[in-house]
Amino acid sequence: MSGFAIAGSALATATPALADFRVCNATQSLVGVSIGYRASTGWVTEGWWHIEGSTCKTLIEGALSSRYYYLYAEDAERGGRWDGPVNMCVAEREFKIAGAGDCFARGFQRAGFQEYDTREQASWMVQLTDEPANGGAAVTGTGNQ
Repeated sequence: MSGFAIAGSALATATPALADFRVCNATQSLVGVSIGYRASTGWVTEGWWHIEGSTCKTLIEGALSSRYYYLYAEDAERGGRWDGPVNMCVAEREFKIAGAGDCFARGFQRAGFQEYDTREQASWMVQLTDEPANGGAAVTGTGNQ
């Protein structure tokens, strides 16, 4: 399944958009999602958000404070995952982990996260799809300022 769809486009609206980082699940399966980012104290990973098929969830509320965010997701029903080359720590249950290194030594698991360059937009949206683009990961990112 390794399917990300990334296409960047700014959303133009007449009313101010809410600032946040959202993930939309365009599949019919339940997915578990985790996010990584650089905070003032260092790297942080958080999870799991459970996102039903054909719905969206906000992972970070408010204006985004980092340019780069990292995402890892698993299909809870059919197996498969949306991943990338950046290793960070995750746990089996709900978690907020400081630091991205020495995952196993600290009792965590390691997962490969996909990097998203939000280009310093105030908000960003990623859409998880079943169909990988160009034989690889397909990721959809959109942003507003």
